[in-house]
Amino acid sequence: MNTIPEVRPPVPPFTHETATQKVRMAEDGWNGRNPERVALVYTIDSQWRNRTEFPVGREQIIAFLTRKWAKEHEYRLIKELWAYQGNRIAVRFAYEWHDDNGEWFRSYGNENWQFNEQGLMEYRYACINDLAIKEAERKFHWSLGRRPDDHLGLSELGL
Repeated sequence: MNTIPEVRPPVPPFTHETATQKVRMAEDGWNGRNPERVALVYTIDSQWRNRTEFPVGREQIIAFLTRKWAKEHEYRLIKELWAYQGNRIAVRFAYEWHDDNGEWFRSYGNENWQFNEQGLMEYRYACINDLAIKEAERKFHWSLGRRPDDHLGLSELGL
């Protein structure tokens, strides 16, 4: 049996630099759209609130993300640090995607995160709103996957 705890640096307490790094790492992971890999940054019993779903634990997180990315095509996400203190980080985010009918959306939201001493996320509380947009109104135009370092962030895009 493995008794060595999982560690996901950076770990709390967060500084502006490490909180910003943690936010970008989360953005990169979600843009990779690999539910099993993304779930590894959460504790085994992590608790979420995401819209009307309340996944608990990695298995439910994997199932949630699998469903999410099966319906949200061409998913591209930008996260931005809002605030941090101790073992908590608040972010705002926006992502663009289209449904099976080719209708585009920009989803806006805020997340509150709490981490354990090993840097794994224990709690994730998300509030999200969807805005139907025309394809011509899209602002996230990079190849699927990690957002390029030179792509504008939310504030620079006026979002």
